[in-house]
Amino acid sequence: MSNTNTPVKILVVGCGNMGIAHATAYHNFPEFEICGLVSRGESKRKLNEELQADYPLFSDFDEALTQSKPDAVCISTYPDTHENFAIKALENGCHVFIEKPLADTIAGCERIIAKARETEKKVVVGYILRHHPSWIRFISEAQKMGKPLVMRMNLNQQSQGYMWDVHRNLMKSLSPIVDCGVHYIDVMCQMTRSTPISVSAIGARLTEDISTDNYNYGQLQIRFEDGSVGWYEAGWGPMVSETAFFIKDVFGPKGSVSITAKNASASGKSDNVDSHTKTESIRIHHATIDAENKFTKADEWIDLKDEPDHQELCNREQRHFLQAIQENIALESHLEDALNSLKIAFACDESVKTGETVKL
Repeated sequence: MSNTNTPVKILVVGCGNMGIAHATAYHNFPEFEICGLVSRGESKRKLNEELQADYPLFSDFDEALTQSKPDAVCISTYPDTHENFAIKALENGCHVFIEKPLADTIAGCERIIAKARETEKKVVVGYILRHHPSWIRFISEAQKMGKPLVMRMNLNQQSQGYMWDVHRNLMKSLSPIVDCGVHYIDVMCQMTRSTPISVSAIGARLTEDISTDNYNYGQLQIRFEDGSVGWYEAGWGPMVSETAFFIKDVFGPKGSVSITAKNASASGKSDNVDSHTKTESIRIHHATIDAENKFTKADEWIDLKDEPDHQELCNREQRHFLQAIQENIALESHLEDALNSLKIAFACDESVKTGETVKL
């Protein structure tokens, strides 16, 4: 697409939580033009109403692709549809923005990446934290703490009402540790810039509402080549403890960096999508001590007043997608990272099911 004045015609597939946010970005950016909304149920009509728009509505993806003739496709459907939709979009000459995970199998990811290469089209995966200034700062501060690093992160959600419906649907194809974990595994890989060598994980099935081969609580542990270690846990459901919600913490030989979300981690907010990305402030602790083993430096607080909310983060993702299309930005390393973090997450699933540590 050489003429940057021509809007990118985009087909929005999936009109749930993330689809709404991405469609809102496209609706508000003159550089994009929505040429259709696709969903199986009523969500597309509700989205049209919400945007006070009259975009063409489709129930069938293939029909939408043929009739709307988009330049790009935004895929925010359940993960078991990602591979099929992405490959068809690429074969039709479209760029693709796709919610994480890229696909629900490693082979599926590899096929999408190969097809992107073959068609020379852009594929951007929705790693939202990569566009968050506070998380970018958190990673850069962590890199100053020496090696090895100890990385501790979680995102437990006491889901109820609508969010429990969303989580149960997600668990038809993925565990919480895979769905959410890819973000935080990606963060750990950026912090250490080292190769992960093994993963072990545990999980528990705490509800009859999911299939017998899945689990709604999981914890993973990763070892890296440089001696760094990390753990991440994720649990979904009405039985999950609220106090288990928010840890984002890293320490190394030189000290520690912690995200402290005083308000976001308050009770009753663990299944609120805005509170998942809130950081509010970063605490930096220096390990240097004097002859009496007393700290020589006070802890520093970086207050993060200018926090993008969830919608603004999605806006930033879509600006990045637009830039990738208009400026022909190379995305090879982005796709390799997406594949790498998913490989680790699936190794965690394997470890939960076999009880064994998985070598990567």
